[in-house]
Amino acid sequence: MPHPLMYEEDNFVVLETNQEEQFLTKSELLEKLENTLKQLAFDDLTPDIQKFDSVTEQAQYLIDTSCELDVGPGKYLQWYAVRLEK
Repeated sequence: MPHPLMYEEDNFVVLETNQEEQFLTKSELLEKLENTLKQLAFDDLTPDIQKFDSVTEQAQYLIDTSCELDVGPGKYLQWYAVRLEK
């Protein structure tokens, strides 16, 4: 049986256009996604994200279900859960 630690998502590596990789906590990633979502036009978001009323709910949904957000042509924002301790 897998150890429960394998399913924890407390830390993430974030890859972004023209940026060095960053290691963020879940709360830091949530804040980054909220700020990014605020800068995007609502109509540019996919329908599954548009169904949420608040930016916080949208960001949490992305963390729970995705690993990337379309931030425009030729740009990317991706995040992956990582385990920093053994």
